[in-house]
Amino acid sequence: QVQLVESGGGLVQPGGSLRLSCAASGSFFSFLSMDWYRQAPGNQREFVASITSGGSPNYADSVKGRFTISRENAKVSVYLQMNSLKPEDTAVYYCHTIWRSKNYWGQGTQVTISS
Repeated sequence: QVQLVESGGGLVQPGGSLRLSCAASGSFFSFLSMDWYRQAPGNQREFVASITSGGSPNYADSVKGRFTISRENAKVSVYLQMNSLKPEDTAVYYCHTIWRSKNYWGQGTQVTISS
């Protein structure tokens, strides 16, 4: 069983920054690849970024160069640093992982970019 809890969302002006955190349960966290997804109203959930157990990142083209995913195994946490935010980044952001062929999602954190 894996539990994921996101935090760090909020309301930010265009061009601003936010840092999302995802705290995970489980002593096996260091073996997990971790992902961030987002879902805007009326849209399907979409991939944002991922990080392997070895720390290799991957990004959606829409966020490349603006977002940075990182992890801190000692704190069983994964982070998403979001810079140069745009109104189109507005969405609920979800932390995700797969463990033993089962998908695990957090409850999501709202990110709103508006002036």
